[in-house]
Amino acid sequence: MTAVADITIFKSNPLGTDTTLEEVKENFEFLDDWEDRYGYVIDLGKKAPAMPEEHRTEENYIHGCQSQVWFVHYFDKEHNKLYVLVDSDAMIVRGLAAVVMIAFNSRSPQDIAQFDMDALFQDLDLLKHLSPTRGNGLRAMVKKIQDTARQCAQA
Repeated sequence: MTAVADITIFKSNPLGTDTTLEEVKENFEFLDDWEDRYGYVIDLGKKAPAMPEEHRTEENYIHGCQSQVWFVHYFDKEHNKLYVLVDSDAMIVRGLAAVVMIAFNSRSPQDIAQFDMDALFQDLDLLKHLSPTRGNGLRAMVKKIQDTARQCAQA
């Protein structure tokens, strides 16, 4: 898990700042068809900035995901905010990572560590529409970010 010293790559991420969880929930309610919901999730993933190549390392790799997934963070200790960036080589996983970033990005480490992501996935009815391996990968992603938040909260 790499803490990135330069916040620049995080400032261009609208997920969790411009795009909110309330907006995601409203759009999921509006879209009745799961094909449309998948399309929306993929579109969310397109909003995330790409992970710079120098951060696509083994240290930042999230194991347990079916696709390749990388995670980096920046902890603004002065303002008690954790900024997260997750990227994947698969469009649907990048979209799922976008939902996670919307829930976690620019929040306090304490809020992130305590956030009930399973409840959010249940509200969105998301997990039962994913393959078991995708669901496990999504949980691995959330665990890695929440573990990082717990470490930052103790710093």
